[in-house]
Amino acid sequence: MSENIFPILGALLVGLLVGYVIRRIAVGQRASSIEQKLKLQVEEAKQNAQAVLLEAKEKAAVFLDDAKKEEKERQQQLDKLADRLIKREELIEQQVRQVSSKEEHLEGELAKLAKLKTETEEKQSKLAGELERITGLSLEDAKKELFSKIEDEYKQELPSLVQKLEKERRDEIEKRSQEIITTAIQRYARTHVAEITTSVFHLPNEDLKGKIIGREGRNIRALERLTGVEIIVDEAPDSIVLSSFDPLRREIARMTLEKLIKDGRIQPAKIEEKVEESRQELTKRMQAIGEQAALEVGVVGLSKELLQLLGRLHFRTSYGQNVLVHSVEMAHISAMIAAELGANIEVAKKGALLHDIGKAISHEVEGTHVELGRKLLKKYSVEEPVIRAMESHHEDYPFSTPESYIVAAADVLSAARPGARRDTVESYIKRLEELEKIVNQFDGVRNSYALSAGREVRVFVVPEKIDDFRALQLAKDIAAKIQSEMKYPGEIKVNVIRELRAVEFAR
Repeated sequence: MSENIFPILGALLVGLLVGYVIRRIAVGQRASSIEQKLKLQVEEAKQNAQAVLLEAKEKAAVFLDDAKKEEKERQQQLDKLADRLIKREELIEQQVRQVSSKEEHLEGELAKLAKLKTETEEKQSKLAGELERITGLSLEDAKKELFSKIEDEYKQELPSLVQKLEKERRDEIEKRSQEIITTAIQRYARTHVAEITTSVFHLPNEDLKGKIIGREGRNIRALERLTGVEIIVDEAPDSIVLSSFDPLRREIARMTLEKLIKDGRIQPAKIEEKVEESRQELTKRMQAIGEQAALEVGVVGLSKELLQLLGRLHFRTSYGQNVLVHSVEMAHISAMIAAELGANIEVAKKGALLHDIGKAISHEVEGTHVELGRKLLKKYSVEEPVIRAMESHHEDYPFSTPESYIVAAADVLSAARPGARRDTVESYIKRLEELEKIVNQFDGVRNSYALSAGREVRVFVVPEKIDDFRALQLAKDIAAKIQSEMKYPGEIKVNVIRELRAVEFAR
């Protein structure tokens, strides 16, 4: 048994040795193959590295060349800049030397002037002392006496000379103005409408005039007192004239006369009753007029009080233009402009319609119509954009929205078109009062009168305070103040009158 085992073990050992040898041979072959591959890869890597290194060297050479060129250009620029700085430094040094030379020259001149001034002052002092010794007057007294003699010598000559110069200048200005006016008249013409501050009331018969006047004029006095209208009788047959600058007062008087004639009883008590009825009816009528105006332009949402005030504008005029008609016209113009510009049409239209609402109460409450209008619109809860649109039409407030510009433009267009406006008695009287008020502010003016429809003002002065020469200066001062504070067409002649009366009694 044991003998059979040994051969088997020998065969196994031989098999194991043969397998080991075979495996070693295979491993050696694989290692050799791997080694060859690694050698090839290392060789390839060396070649790639050499190529990259060569490319890097080429790029570095290019960069180096570029850097050298830039450095060369920069060096050239620095050289140029250094040359310029050297030249500028040389120029500055030259200028400094020139300034130093001039300063030395000026110092020498100043020293000479100081010396001359000292010598002159010494001579003046000696001359003044000699003059005081000879004349017995001090230097100030001598100056006063000299000026007094010169003033007396030329006092009469200066006014005539000044008047002559003013006349020549005025003639030249008038000639030029005539040429301008003639040219303007040839190029443009417009219709002229007389000022209207009266209404004619036609009577059914002439006998009613006596009833309207009443016993000893009591009826007509009651009418005038209650309505504030002047009633002119016997100007024309079968009619009487109602005169007042306020159309609202004239309308109340006209309605009262209609009621009295229809009733037949004309007496103070009945007149007072009919005047009150007319006022109430006119209030309702103004409400209807305001509603119609708002409906015409398509403005909604206004309070009853605002509509009544709007209707009241129907009885207000501005330079002869009906204020309500002007406002309605502005609303249409504003709507068209806003539509073209892409602005808010409703805001522009409402702002234009209400822009003069303050004029409905301007005679009752102090303040400008713009400020009163703003307060009214805020009181009745009108939208803030509408208030901002209307408040700038006279530039009392800055323009803050596109609609404010539109309302201002529409105001100018409506007012400036030919025939839209004319001067009225209100503005006429106001202008005359303002003219006299300005003149009376000057010291030495006794009284003044505005004449020729405000084209001339005659000023009477106190002769003890104003002499002839001062009168000429006063006329100039008054004319300058009028020109700076008043707006008026044409020119205003300022006529200063000085009259001295010497009165004495022989006893």
